[in-house]
Amino acid sequence: MKTLLVPVAVILALVSGAVPLSAHHSWPVSYNQLVTVKGTVVAFTWQNPHPMITVEVQTSDGKVEKWSIGGPAINRMEAGGWTRTTVKPGDVITGVGYQFADGQKIIRLERVTLADGKEIRVYSR
Repeated sequence: MKTLLVPVAVILALVSGAVPLSAHHSWPVSYNQLVTVKGTVVAFTWQNPHPMITVEVQTSDGKVEKWSIGGPAINRMEAGGWTRTTVKPGDVITGVGYQFADGQKIIRLERVTLADGKEIRVYSR
């Protein structure tokens, strides 16, 4: 009986470790081209799974579009120097990343140029 319990415990441990990994998702973006959006921050939500920056971008025809710029998990952003106060409403920033493949005005952030000109990357590439 004891020899049967060890393999069962090992299998249960492996399965329980795999479930959280399968729950993670990838961004549905097109990696064909980086997109750049420059706009005024209207909101910065500092929470997992993805901190989100909402910016208003003025188009060439004078209209205003709202874009969402999403970063990786908070711990990864903190490792790159981000805090909950890195950007704030009213800041003008430039975000560079990959846009959702379906055309939504959402990008997966790769790097941002802050209002003071400082550039921060969120991935090591």
